Amino acid sequence: MPDLFQYLSYRTYLDDWFRWKKSQNPRFSHRLFARRAGLSSPSLLSNVISGRRNLTPRSAEAFCHAMSLSAEASEFFQDLVRLDRARTPAERNRIWERISATRRFRDARRIEGDGFRYLSSWHYAALRELTSIEGFREDPAWIARTLRPRITVPQAREALATLWSLGLLSRDEDGEVRPTEATVATASEVQGLAVHNFHMSMLELARSAITDFKPEERFIAGVTVSVPGSRIDQLKAELRGFMERVMDLCDEGKGERVYQVNVQLFPLTETLSGGG
Repeated sequence: MPDLFQYLSYRTYLDDWFRWKKSQNPRFSHRLFARRAGLSSPSLLSNVISGRRNLTPRSAEAFCHAMSLSAEASEFFQDLVRLDRARTPAERNRIWERISATRRFRDARRIEGDGFRYLSSWHYAALRELTSIEGFREDPAWIARTLRPRITVPQAREALATLWSLGLLSRDEDGEVRPTEATVATASEVQGLAVHNFHMSMLELARSAITDFKPEERFIAGVTVSVPGSRIDQLKAELRGFMERVMDLCDEGKGERVYQVNVQLFPLTETLSGGG
């Protein structure tokens, strides 16, 4: 039987579970599953797996009964359904916290949780970059007071452990900590949420920087323009190219301080047709 706690997509789990059940009992069918679930539609399972239908709270509970899931597994399965149904980032974050806090999920997919935390919070990326600067100290207390805004010592200790577990840090021949070229990926079910959290936290830091840092330490500017719809893709390409040039420029010298560079392009009005 497939391990439910290895999954973040309840549809994928249902597909694997049904294939497993069919291998155990070739006569098992979608119609029999619907009967065990107390549901009238024999095609519901197939439609849910394919994405043509979504599970409701009631049908999710019925599916758990049909699969004879334990109380812990049933709650986890229903949280996967809630994650899929959630419409706001705040709601998705609340559900993800429950999912990632489940002991059996942590045991099965610890790296998944580590990757989500890295992609969600600003101080993980900042700490990773900080390790490339001469004078870095692998000391949580030093890290906590060096980052801006300051973090707690437990946060610094946990962030270090996460970077090591994700393979984002290594030691050179002198035993010094250095960042690796590894990348971080997480499941599509939560990747968008993690990126949303990251950008929201960075925008909050940008707002605070207006008062927290001297003008000579920062650069904050903006321009308001009217844009033809046909130019949007070109503008995005220009901004991506600019970010790449910024990274190339920073790679030419030895880092002394970690900075965040944000570039935003977003509408301030609805689209007006015909100049009306």
